[in-house]
Amino acid sequence: MDHVSALEVVLLALVALLAGGINAVAGGGSLLSFPALLAVGLSPVSANVTNTMSLVPGYIGGIAGFRDDLPQQRGRIRMLLPAAFAGSLIGAVVLLTTSGAVFRRLVPFLVLAAAVLLLLQPLLQRRLTRLHPETREPVVHENDAATIASVFLAAIYGGYFGAVLGVMLLAVLGTFLPDDVHRLNALKSVLQFATNIIAVIVFALFGPVQWLLVLCMAPMSLAGGWIGSRLSRRVHPRILRTAIGVYGVGAAITLAITIR
Repeated sequence: MDHVSALEVVLLALVALLAGGINAVAGGGSLLSFPALLAVGLSPVSANVTNTMSLVPGYIGGIAGFRDDLPQQRGRIRMLLPAAFAGSLIGAVVLLTTSGAVFRRLVPFLVLAAAVLLLLQPLLQRRLTRLHPETREPVVHENDAATIASVFLAAIYGGYFGAVLGVMLLAVLGTFLPDDVHRLNALKSVLQFATNIIAVIVFALFGPVQWLLVLCMAPMSLAGGWIGSRLSRRVHPRILRTAIGVYGVGAAITLAITIR
């Protein structure tokens, strides 16, 4: 960690604050924090596991901010948590047991896919609105295998890489669980946390985590998640989502050129 300067640590902490807030409002915070960790010299795998560890507290902040939208969704949470846990475990194990060179080659494509998905989120939401108009009454498909399978697949991706996992989950939930978008956002935050906490346990035991950076970034992501969740009802995420998505495309192109 000697190669990371004090100024870079401060900047990474600020990036974590922004990433936590972005994850709560629009999703895609990792498109800021992951490239930032690469920029200070971490290897792709180390940057990935350190990023996951650092941003998990932000999901706790988001859950706290969305707490009023969660009490009536306990059935959904019980139904979907096992799929999130299992998928995340598989993704994290695949990351740590496959070649670092393979992950290094995949990184630009993963970042690009995440950025494109973030940019397409409004189209997905409009399509989902036509399929399932929002309702204030919860519709719980407790035996919906498609919902469970989709969350499971999204969690595998989340355990392996994780950028824009929230967008994937929100699209899945909006498809199979028609409801108010804020309630789905609250449920998404719980599933994001569940997915990432399993990955965190695996990474903490076996991954190349840069703990000093985690200690600096995690509290800031917690604060950012709470702030973002409180602002999410008052701030339209379209401009933010577009800016982060365009940035992600640029980051993917840069990584494809420069990553070793």
